[in-house]
Amino acid sequence: MTTILRTAVVIGCGTTGTSVALALTAAGVRVALSDDDPQTLAEAVSLGAGTAWSPALAPADLVVVATAPSAVVDTLHSAQSRGLGHVYTDTAAVKDIVCAEAELRGCDLKGYVPGHPLAGPDAPGRGGADAGRFTGRPWAVCPYETTPGWALETVDALIEACGAHRMDLAPPLHDRVVAELSHAPHLVAATLAARFADSSEAFLGLADDGLRDALRGAGGDPWLWSDVLAHNAGPVADVLDRIVGQLARASAILREGDACAPLELAPALQQGRRGQRALRRAGERRTMRDAPAAGRV
Repeated sequence: MTTILRTAVVIGCGTTGTSVALALTAAGVRVALSDDDPQTLAEAVSLGAGTAWSPALAPADLVVVATAPSAVVDTLHSAQSRGLGHVYTDTAAVKDIVCAEAELRGCDLKGYVPGHPLAGPDAPGRGGADAGRFTGRPWAVCPYETTPGWALETVDALIEACGAHRMDLAPPLHDRVVAELSHAPHLVAATLAARFADSSEAFLGLADDGLRDALRGAGGDPWLWSDVLAHNAGPVADVLDRIVGQLARASAILREGDACAPLELAPALQQGRRGQRALRRAGERRTMRDAPAAGRV
């Protein structure tokens, strides 16, 4: 770890914030933790993620705002007003509205570098917190045109400490990407999983691992996910509209019930198979690429 990042404050001790703090602590950074919930803070401290923040501490090299999207700008503005650090970033899973609101609120944009580690939003509790959570993963950075090099260098040190790699994206593009790859799929999975919420154990025992794997993402924190989806409403709705159209077409074909149904459904199923294979290959290549790096951690 370079001397550019020696101290950090992490605000928000959910899975993401605690994971960031654990990675920084492992890299030799002195981390102070802050959370509105004393129990949540105590749990993160007990995991070895850092110590509780104190007003007596000097301004940190970096402040990481790891809250829900709706709280990022207020938290950022407050932290900057109190002089908690020299450089600020966040981990919110949406960027366009957060970046715009920070500018409208009058936050110090010179010291703020919007960011998002692409490792999924928080799960309930800190059970999923892990110093290696971001290893080999992209870390989106959405700097303003006026963002100075010294602020980016500090965030680069954060990304390096977490074992991730930086990917610069314009905020609107970022939000469209995560809508396709994360936000809309989560809502689809949650909708499917909701059908089984009141089913009997005997019935659910007939399900195979394929269904459980497909719906694993529905286990995320519902309150955080609601916040994320609401802040990326347009791009997510666009993806859902396309999915709904495809499903409506399949439903119409099935209801017609004629002999041509298999021929009409096959192209959509084949396209789905191609997509599944493409995702699997991309995951395998990423695993192979990151294996040596992971072995050195």
